Amino acid sequence: MRAEKVDKIATAVVLSLAGLVGLLIISFLAYLLVVGLPNVSWHFLFSPAESFKSGGGIRDQLFNSLYLVVLTMLVSVPLALCAAIYLSEYAPQNRLTATLRLAIEVLSSLPSVVIGLFGYLVFVLQFGLDFSLLAGALALTILNLPLLTRACEDALQQVPQLQRQAGLGLGMSKWRVTTKIVLPAALSGIITGAILSAGRIFGEAAALIYTAGQSSPAISYTDWNPFSPTSFLNPLRPAETLAVHIWKVNSEGLVPDARAVSNGSAAVLIITILAFNLLARLVGYLIKRRLAK
Repeated sequence: MRAEKVDKIATAVVLSLAGLVGLLIISFLAYLLVVGLPNVSWHFLFSPAESFKSGGGIRDQLFNSLYLVVLTMLVSVPLALCAAIYLSEYAPQNRLTATLRLAIEVLSSLPSVVIGLFGYLVFVLQFGLDFSLLAGALALTILNLPLLTRACEDALQQVPQLQRQAGLGLGMSKWRVTTKIVLPAALSGIITGAILSAGRIFGEAAALIYTAGQSSPAISYTDWNPFSPTSFLNPLRPAETLAVHIWKVNSEGLVPDARAVSNGSAAVLIITILAFNLLARLVGYLIKRRLAK
């Protein structure tokens, strides 16, 4: 058989399999949206959940998810950026660096339920944080740190080496070259990676069942004191997120409209994660366009 014919057959097989996978994913998402969007309304988005009667919403769960993402990113972004700068700009290529990279790869492949159990033993029990947003944010930081570190490192490594050499040739220190030349040039990739990782942790559930908790106590959105037990800004209160709420409603929900609440919550979750991905692409495009001027 001629090489050109073999290449065409292999290309057709690969494209067919890729198209099949894409069709399955699109069909799955379309099904969730079709059955879930009819249950989504302003009342559903901005009313509290009900425990025993129908007509509840997801206001608190949706806010808890967004607030948890903010807390997690406040912790994980500085750590990941510092680690990426060290690995990309300062770390020598030796056995220690290779071991560190291997550890990051292993940590990124850990199941989220394992990280949740670790967070329960360390943050909830050992540190005495109990079930809280802060304990959940710390657990999600462990889950998010390897992927975010790799994204930041890839963004830094995409900066041409010639720019670093030009800065050093002008007498700039290594740190000034990194902060004044490399980081601004890699800003688009760093922000894109951060937003994508935020979308990933927004839909996390297993790690939060054991750390953030499975209940949402009554909170006041007019109480701006973060130390108040009823404040919506209190990071030490237990908080049921949207993904955990979906799991809980499907497993032990007592409300008559449990299926409708679950479908509507799933649709909101998918749309929000999609918004994170679109926002990442838009921000990356705008930054690249601005830097190109």
